[in-house]
Amino acid sequence: MDRIVASNEFSFRVGFSGYSGHLRLEPLSPVERANPLKDVPDFVIPPAFAPETPESVRKYLEEKYLLPELDPDEFSPEKAGRQWDFDWFDKAKEHLEPSLPRSVVVPTWELPFRRVKKGAYVQHRWDPKSVEMDVAELMEGAQDSGSMPRMPGPAKDFVRGTTNNRPFRPGGLDDSQSLERILPDGACNGDWVREVLDGGPAQVIPPSCKHGLDLGDLKAYPCSWRVSKDQGVVKSTSDEKLSGLSVQFDDLFKKAWDDDIVEESSGYDNLFEAEPGKLETDVEKDATVTSSVPGSEASVLDEILLADPGGSTSRFDGTGDSGGQQPKEAWAISGGSEGIADHFHELVPDMALDFPFELDIFQKEAIYYLEKGDSVFVAAHTSAGKTVVAEYAFALASKHCTRAVYTAPIKTISNQKYRDFCGKFDVGLLTGDVSLRPEASCLIMTTEILRSMLYRGADIIRDIEWVIFDEVHYVNDVERGVVWEEVIIMLPRHVNIVLLSATVPNTIEFADWIGRTKQKKIRVTGTSKRPVPLEHCLFYSGELYKICENENFLPQGWKAAKDAYKKKNSSTVGGGTGTHLGSAAAHGRARMQQRENPNRGKQNKHSGPQSLGNFSGAGGLSQNNWGSKRSEASLWLLLINKLSKKSLLPVVIFCFSKNRCDKSADNITGTDLTSSSEKSEIRVFCDKAFSRLKGSDRNLPQVVRVQSLLRRGIGVHHAGLLPIVKEVVEMLFCRGVIKVLFSTETFAMGVNAPARTVVFDTLRKFDGKEFRQLLPGEYTQMAGRAGRRGLDKIGTVVVMCRDEVPEEMDLKHVIVGSATRLESQFRLTYTMILHLLRVEELKVEDMLKRSFAEFHAQKKLPEKQQLLMLKLAQPAKAIECIKGEPAIEEYYGMLTESEKYRNRVLDTVMQSQAVQQFLSPGRVVVVKSQSVAEDHFLGVVLKAPSASSKQYIVLVLRPDLLLSMQDPSVNGKLLGKDSGSSIQGYYIVPKSKRSPEDDYYTVSSSTSRKGSVTVNIKLPHRGSAAGLNYEVIGLENKDFLSICNCKITIDQAGLLEYDSSTAYSKTVQELLNKKSNGKYPPALDAVKDLKLRDMDTLDAYHAWTNLLTKMAGNKCYGCIKFKEHIMLAKELSKHREEVNTLKYQMSDEALEKMPDFQGRIDVLKEIGCIDSDLVVQIKGRVACEMNSGEELISTECLFENQLDDLQPEEAVALMSALVFQQKNTSEPSLTDNLAKAKKRLYETAIRLGELQAHFKIGIVPEEYARDNLKFGLVEVVYEWAKGTPFADICELTDVPEGLIVRTIVRLDETCREFKNAAAIMGNSALYKKMETASNAIKRDIVFAASLYITGV
Repeated sequence: MDRIVASNEFSFRVGFSGYSGHLRLEPLSPVERANPLKDVPDFVIPPAFAPETPESVRKYLEEKYLLPELDPDEFSPEKAGRQWDFDWFDKAKEHLEPSLPRSVVVPTWELPFRRVKKGAYVQHRWDPKSVEMDVAELMEGAQDSGSMPRMPGPAKDFVRGTTNNRPFRPGGLDDSQSLERILPDGACNGDWVREVLDGGPAQVIPPSCKHGLDLGDLKAYPCSWRVSKDQGVVKSTSDEKLSGLSVQFDDLFKKAWDDDIVEESSGYDNLFEAEPGKLETDVEKDATVTSSVPGSEASVLDEILLADPGGSTSRFDGTGDSGGQQPKEAWAISGGSEGIADHFHELVPDMALDFPFELDIFQKEAIYYLEKGDSVFVAAHTSAGKTVVAEYAFALASKHCTRAVYTAPIKTISNQKYRDFCGKFDVGLLTGDVSLRPEASCLIMTTEILRSMLYRGADIIRDIEWVIFDEVHYVNDVERGVVWEEVIIMLPRHVNIVLLSATVPNTIEFADWIGRTKQKKIRVTGTSKRPVPLEHCLFYSGELYKICENENFLPQGWKAAKDAYKKKNSSTVGGGTGTHLGSAAAHGRARMQQRENPNRGKQNKHSGPQSLGNFSGAGGLSQNNWGSKRSEASLWLLLINKLSKKSLLPVVIFCFSKNRCDKSADNITGTDLTSSSEKSEIRVFCDKAFSRLKGSDRNLPQVVRVQSLLRRGIGVHHAGLLPIVKEVVEMLFCRGVIKVLFSTETFAMGVNAPARTVVFDTLRKFDGKEFRQLLPGEYTQMAGRAGRRGLDKIGTVVVMCRDEVPEEMDLKHVIVGSATRLESQFRLTYTMILHLLRVEELKVEDMLKRSFAEFHAQKKLPEKQQLLMLKLAQPAKAIECIKGEPAIEEYYGMLTESEKYRNRVLDTVMQSQAVQQFLSPGRVVVVKSQSVAEDHFLGVVLKAPSASSKQYIVLVLRPDLLLSMQDPSVNGKLLGKDSGSSIQGYYIVPKSKRSPEDDYYTVSSSTSRKGSVTVNIKLPHRGSAAGLNYEVIGLENKDFLSICNCKITIDQAGLLEYDSSTAYSKTVQELLNKKSNGKYPPALDAVKDLKLRDMDTLDAYHAWTNLLTKMAGNKCYGCIKFKEHIMLAKELSKHREEVNTLKYQMSDEALEKMPDFQGRIDVLKEIGCIDSDLVVQIKGRVACEMNSGEELISTECLFENQLDDLQPEEAVALMSALVFQQKNTSEPSLTDNLAKAKKRLYETAIRLGELQAHFKIGIVPEEYARDNLKFGLVEVVYEWAKGTPFADICELTDVPEGLIVRTIVRLDETCREFKNAAAIMGNSALYKKMETASNAIKRDIVFAASLYITGV
């Protein structure tokens, strides 16, 4: 570049700097002369730093501002020992809205067999590839995981949450269900905009607010809208194009508002044309990935992975459907390829958890699907190994640094699983009264706790990757089954689901519901094979008869037992079974009396309302009859000896009554089944377990009694036992030192403790309402405890037979019958409604739609929507009236309404005796036409109903009837060879030439008696007379339109027996004479003639006759186009009804629980929990805290200050009525203050019951109060809170000790809920009172720590 001469000889040149190409000025020496070589641009050597690019700038910013780095001054080596005097987590200041990085580096997941293998070893650690992604891509659909972006709450609410938090957005909601849909109707439609544009007032006050915006005076804005109709959409038949038809006015209005113009229809066409191409591209991409794997191994694995499993359908290819329709997407994918098990170690080379045994096929399939991140439903028998799947989900959560939640229906299962998993994983436990290590990565909790966490928006939900539902078949439970449905619906999108269930018939159906609700695939696997096969036997008269083996019923075994029963009953009654072991029973007689005498008063409290009664096949047990006790004891001794000889111990004997378990165990006093070493082990274990109790509690009658039984190898397990006693029995049984265990049904559900043999005391149970047979599912659940995997080759199930042998059909149904289907027990509760009203993304109606009960109806909604669109797209037919404005639709409306009144009247009238006497032969009637286009017909009754025929025989004039020569029912005399004459009617034959059958008034001797006419014509009988066609038919009562007030004379014999043409002509002419000016004769008077007295029927009758009069005066009546137009009106009306029906079925009003929901909303409004805009008030927030008792009664009790005048001991005693569950108890003795409080609380419950009944909720006030308030333990809890020892309070009631402990433990949770409610209300006095009451009841044996948690 030439030299540039500046002033004062200051020279410079322009050069380029570095790779970036920036221009810079370089000063030159004044003595330097121009050089031709310097004329070219001067490129300066690049600087030492790398060139600046967008990537380098982003990296610099990330390193400087986004990556955490310690301050070198504060964290220098000199200051290594410095300590700060404040809590970093509580007092450190954080930004309210921290900025997020624009991009992050994330690993990419590859199928295990596609990963590149490094080195010769296959078992290497896989290093995933990483890619840089924009945060916006990762945050796509983030609102599905959280309700709204929010800061984490305080640490104390991290696990349990709080009612101040909004719940997370449930997964599976449609994309269309965004936050915009919560706006009120007035803000969604375009009416408010039109009002503003027209100069009207604007809606400036939002719902639930008293004040709004002041927009000033708005002036009208002149404008016009141009809307173009899209013709291409209507012609389309695909799903995508049909969905385009549902464009609302709001969408067009919004688009016009933004752009002031509507796009042309080509935009829609381009949109629809792009979708198939996109799908094809996706398919091609999948195909490319598939073909990129070389080698035969990859092809085999691809065949496994890409095979279409049974039950799944392709969403792209519709050739599989024979009907040519687009196939439905299957959310439940059943089973998988057998190749998964064969190539399992190649598919999952790096397992998160190694097992010391070979996995079953279903376990390998489930683990493979868990590795892929799919949700899994495992259905298998008891002890089949379903827990392996739960353990692997825990291991995956630990590997991924996330959390997993294991939920169980029973607290005992939670405690037992905590003990089992404690040594393998980082485990925490959350139940109603226990919170251990809630910060652990693997949490075990009851399903109610998880529901509470979801409703209260606990921040821990963010970290959960897996939720494991154990014992899913518990969803059939009437009381608590709804909890499972609520939790499944409320789970966020990022949570995967593992379901473990016993074998049920409708596994696919239930999994399909879950998949459709959560919008994710559910892999269904499992096995129907038992790990230990079962054999089923009958025990009768000291012998075992095998009746079932390998799921096959053996009739010969049942016949052998039946023959033994008949033989025994037919023979002379001898010593019976009692003679064989009578000496043993007599030997233990004195010992049993000595054992029972100290506890006589205690044992009596288990009798009374819990007595068993007579069971089919089980016999009765009289508690006061020593002979019955002796025979019962002999029977148990006989069975135990039989099982002991066959090495079939230990045995679990299921008795369906707490009282029967205790009596049966006490009856076998002379039996000792343990060795000296086992006795020592039992004694040492019991001493360790009960050492945590204080002195008086160790000597409780129940503790002493159970220990004496345990030392002899006999155990008892039921809900009436103390929790620590139950745990001792369970642990000793698992150790194998208890040989005989008498248990209720809860042992099969709540404890994983298999035995060698299972015995059913009876096949009948009391379910709380009635005695009934065991269901097959219940039998299978309990029988599954027979057979210990790895110890027994076969498990034995024994059914006791006492007085008789059960029937073969009953045994077949129970043993090999189909298990109980999973049925929805969904019901609305006030707590659910109040919680959902706080969730803007999920309305209560959405919860109802997603319940299992509405699954089938909601599954058909897409089909109904397509059908609705097709019907709406049909061109409307117009009625062109020749008399001006069409009135045919008005006529058809009156016709339809008259039909309703007619049916109501005839249902009542035709059953009365007065009508029967009027409908005699000769009565003129009007018969209903089957076609709306035809007028009704005039007729006459020819014959009344008789014993042989229940119909009326009526001659009807049919002007519309077209007679044919081929019609066999036509009168041959009129249409034969003599009918060729054009003369119609009849003429009088001279008397001398008349035949007997032509004489109108002549009746033969055989028909002289009334009602003895023989019907010789074949019905329907058709003919023509007097210029009109007629028809003789049989009619029911409902076919009469009206009964006229006149009669005509008829010849029954000539009409029905001789088929006389003269008789028919005469009758037709008589009927024609009764018509005047084309009108039918008047009908009988409803009051005077028909003797109607019911006012509703009279009103309907008069309305019906008025409508008939109006119809006759309509201008369309008698029009030449009446028939054509009435058919068209019927078609249009039918079309409208179909459209309205489809709209109703697709609306929220069609939901089964919708009426109940509306009633409960009205109740909540009435008592002030919500306002008129459904906004939850402070009273509703308090009700949300109430989970242990009835929420309305608890809330009203607090807001009426019913606890203010009570001491803490009295308050907690009164609160026990909310949580105590046993119905029949002894009447407590209360203080005057408690008696007044009890009466006041009961009256509140009655008032709430009456309020709910007023709003059409199916509740009887007295039953509502009785079911939700049980005052049986008020005195017991009062004395316990005052410090009375447990042994003394047990003497105050007949309630078992276990139920007392359970009630007091739940009462502590209720105190905590009332304390939180008091904080919301701002009632500090109540807060302190609840805190004092809680501390008063938390002591001694009631709150002894679980042995599963603390160990022995």
